[in-house]
Amino acid sequence: MSVETEATSVVALHAHRLRESGARTLTGVVSDSGGVLRGKTVPAARIEVFAEAGMGASYTWPVFCVDNSIAATPELNVVGDFRLVADLETAVVLDGGFGWAAADLCDQDGRITPYCWRSLGKRQTHDLLSRGVSVAVGHELEFILLEEDGTVTGHRHGWQAYGVRPYSQVSDFGADLCEALAVAGLPVEQIHAEYGPGQFEISLPPRDPVAAADGVLLARAVVGRTAARHGLHASFSPAPVPGQPGNGAHLHLSFSDAEGPLLSGGGGAAGLTLTGEHALAGIIEHLPDMMAVLAGTVVSGERMQPGHWSGAFACWGVENREAAVRLLLGNRGNPRGAHLEVKCVDPGANPYLATALLLAAAGDGIAREVAAPAAVSVDPATLVTDGASPAVRALPRDPSERLDRFAASAFCTEVLGAPLHGAVVSVRRQELPLCDDQSQVLATRFAWSS
Repeated sequence: MSVETEATSVVALHAHRLRESGARTLTGVVSDSGGVLRGKTVPAARIEVFAEAGMGASYTWPVFCVDNSIAATPELNVVGDFRLVADLETAVVLDGGFGWAAADLCDQDGRITPYCWRSLGKRQTHDLLSRGVSVAVGHELEFILLEEDGTVTGHRHGWQAYGVRPYSQVSDFGADLCEALAVAGLPVEQIHAEYGPGQFEISLPPRDPVAAADGVLLARAVVGRTAARHGLHASFSPAPVPGQPGNGAHLHLSFSDAEGPLLSGGGGAAGLTLTGEHALAGIIEHLPDMMAVLAGTVVSGERMQPGHWSGAFACWGVENREAAVRLLLGNRGNPRGAHLEVKCVDPGANPYLATALLLAAAGDGIAREVAAPAAVSVDPATLVTDGASPAVRALPRDPSERLDRFAASAFCTEVLGAPLHGAVVSVRRQELPLCDDQSQVLATRFAWSS
């Protein structure tokens, strides 16, 4: 059997699986340069076509902005056509026959383009594997629930952070969500009421980096559809409510090699191995240049502040919730083993780009054998204020500074590739004026929802 014939056979089997599971349509989904979820849909009878030929997408897709304006460039404008190709390996059928699949951005001949956000995670995972390092990624998803009239759920009667009552009042939603995510292949590790009014969090287990990023997009669809069935709306905005805590999208990383885990069992600080220290150091070194992706939306600055547990400082610490990188030790309370939690990532980040940049930063630290800074065991804001630790740097909150650093970064350009790096810069540059408009907190409330 030829490769082409075998691929066609695999597509046919998946298409049959989806239709047998009740698929009425199939939606292929991407996260664009600004983290907004976009897609195209076909009826179930055309699933094979979506997976083989793809659906047309204009050359402007990589430069759509959060307000739906287009940050056109000489390369990306009204002339030309991409193909949005559904990856049926990821396809599932949700309630009502709604088929969902992650999608790749291809050219007219079916080749992955330099603008394909999803392909970057695959490339960086392969690069680490070539160094003998494997990685697993887990995600936390924070969101707020709103009533039909826009009122924050539970806010009328007071809110207890991490309280039992706030969760108990939506426990039917919570149970339905856990069951729906399990059916979709995304078992929930935990669910609870969070700090901010109406805010909830779910944690997804560690997986292959690209599968984990696919899972973020799928989970948002499941959360949104489950909320709708309960007469609610879910917002994944980094800052959904003026003056209230924002939503994070903490990204968890664990590394291992042929000898075992790299973040425990070693002779370094907090049990890190030497290679683990290098990976950690690489991430911290590059964080300031990556913020236009990790937390670069028009409202990200509302969340990225000291005292908000948002990881506003480029440093690390054991269980330090104010550090951008928090090391969780492997122990009885953390049976999955030691891992890093990158806290500065918010839901406006394209999860494929965020993952690719963080993996590349870890790989760069390993390749250059970068020495890790000392762990921070206090609130890093006190060290910056006192000047006691010049190595502790505040991450850029100003959108112009975030963009300037990202645009000038040779590292970020190399990781994303010049075409996609340029597209992200173009999008963020066009969005800059929106960052001074406080009305964007409400205007973008559902921009990153599904």
